[in-house]
Amino acid sequence: MLEIIYQDEYLVAVNKPSGWLVHRSWLDRKEKVVVMQTVRDQIGQHVFTVHRLDRPTSGLLLLALSSEVARKLSVQFEQHQIQKTYHAVVRGYVFDSGVIDYALTEELDKIADKYANLDKGPQPAVSHYQALAQAEMPVAIGRYPTSRYSLVELKPETGRKHQLRRHMSHIRHPIIGDSAHGDLRQNRGMETHFSCGRLMLHASRLTLPHPVSGDMLTFEARWDDPWQGVMAQLGWQGNLPEFERVEFPDCPGQDS
Repeated sequence: MLEIIYQDEYLVAVNKPSGWLVHRSWLDRKEKVVVMQTVRDQIGQHVFTVHRLDRPTSGLLLLALSSEVARKLSVQFEQHQIQKTYHAVVRGYVFDSGVIDYALTEELDKIADKYANLDKGPQPAVSHYQALAQAEMPVAIGRYPTSRYSLVELKPETGRKHQLRRHMSHIRHPIIGDSAHGDLRQNRGMETHFSCGRLMLHASRLTLPHPVSGDMLTFEARWDDPWQGVMAQLGWQGNLPEFERVEFPDCPGQDS
């Protein structure tokens, strides 16, 4: 069972666990648990995707209940009418706020994107970040006797593939648990010393005008148990109490 945050006759918002695929893919043909099928079975109605979250990313996922509403929501995403807020745990100390304006070349899959345009240049990509908390732990990882972490709020202005993960890596504060763009020693350290092997990136909040009524909506998705465990061990509980929770559905195995 997935946590349904909001549902009306036009759309549904759910809290996607880390490790879940949004929909079936021929690249993961053996995967039996996907968000779309689970939501469809829970509400007894077909659903349509309007945006995506990477498999290891958790948090708010918006689904339409008709193709017409899906088109309207897709336009809202394309026109930046929907504000997305994420939270992440990153390596090192981040004390400030700022804007990362760094163009990204599209990341292509060798199989799925083999017919894609390989000559496409870097595309504009802008992300906003805000430091929320810092911690230094007496845990030796690599050549340092202690480990430093920061909790940050992230707001992407554009929607490039792996944008937040790549942007945080670009400013040398990679997101913990990011196997593609992060610090592998820090990832192993987090799993070993803090019992958390997931990507520490969570889609926490969506704000948007309702695609039919126009009323402003704000949805919030709470953090899962592994995330809460990290918050407790780093002394960050209470920084954002609206995202704290006790229980969450079990997740399938993480991809590395």
